[in-house]
Amino acid sequence: MASSKTKSDKLFLFASLTLVVVGFFIFSSAALGLLARESSNYSSVAFSQTVLGLCLGLVAMILAANTDFKIWRKFAFYILILAIVLNLLIFIPQLGVTHGGATRWLSVGGVSFQPSELLKFAFIIYFAAWCASVKDKVKTFKYGIMPLLILYAVVGGLLMLQPDTDNFFLIIITGIAILTTAGGKWRHLLLIALLGVCMLGVIAIAKPHVMRRLTTFFNPQVNVLDASYQVRQSLIAIGSGGMFGRGFGQSVQKFTYLPEATGDSIFAVVGEEFGFVGSVVLLGLFATFTIRGLKIASRVPDTFGRLTIVGIVIMIITQSFVNMGAMLGVVPLSGITLPFVSHGGTSLFATLFEVGVILSISKSQKL
Repeated sequence: MASSKTKSDKLFLFASLTLVVVGFFIFSSAALGLLARESSNYSSVAFSQTVLGLCLGLVAMILAANTDFKIWRKFAFYILILAIVLNLLIFIPQLGVTHGGATRWLSVGGVSFQPSELLKFAFIIYFAAWCASVKDKVKTFKYGIMPLLILYAVVGGLLMLQPDTDNFFLIIITGIAILTTAGGKWRHLLLIALLGVCMLGVIAIAKPHVMRRLTTFFNPQVNVLDASYQVRQSLIAIGSGGMFGRGFGQSVQKFTYLPEATGDSIFAVVGEEFGFVGSVVLLGLFATFTIRGLKIASRVPDTFGRLTIVGIVIMIITQSFVNMGAMLGVVPLSGITLPFVSHGGTSLFATLFEVGVILSISKSQKL
């Protein structure tokens, strides 16, 4: 007989906290590579990840886990507006921070953060709330695919101005997952996929760095010292790890060879230090996180809660597999970081907060 749970899902909590702990140790090792570089920003990176990301993120997770998830549906529209405003503020010279040719950070009181992380969460809860409110009408063009395309246009426009094609890609995949779960028609989903392919072509033409990534993926011999350098160094690191790896802290590539060893190249450090076995264990943790998350979604009677879980889980796991796949050379290099593991205080904070939201929703699942 089905009964309502009053506590958060323990297995999902265990998988999430294990990823947090494992991710912290991997990051700590990878961050040592910064000490070997000139003008090292080790202290600021460590502070951002540990205090702003991990500590505050755990607090946010606990608060979200003990907050009625239905409040996010109530304020979804206002959160979306706030996210849009914050993403517009980064274009004000006094507030926006530019790094590596991209303006993606907002600096307030000496602390910088990425408002795109809030935009991703706002997109999920707003579209989940919309699908839950229109119910079966989501199968129609007017109430299903059209609202999604409008959201894509608004959110995508903001992200492409930064530019942030990686997060826009994640949002596209997440939107399709939510619409599919809500009961969207396959021909509408195929239309979105076709539009996505066309959009990718336009972006590749308009953004030279995207074109370089695609060209390098299909022909690794091109740009050996430029676009394909990172993938080559990553494969060297992973290959040198063998079956069991060099050991914790023993990576050689992270010191001078791997670009962004604490960022999007961190999976290569995992492969080098923990080998094939360690990499499979990390992959297994992400798989457990995903399977359990989707299992919870299947047991939640509330449509908004179910769609919100699907959106969060699909966004996180897509980001994870794209990152790991890029380091293995099986998908084009994207610059997407590895959730729970890579450097990024805002990203870690947002991920932990979203885990808290899932834990809150899991209390309503039926056994």
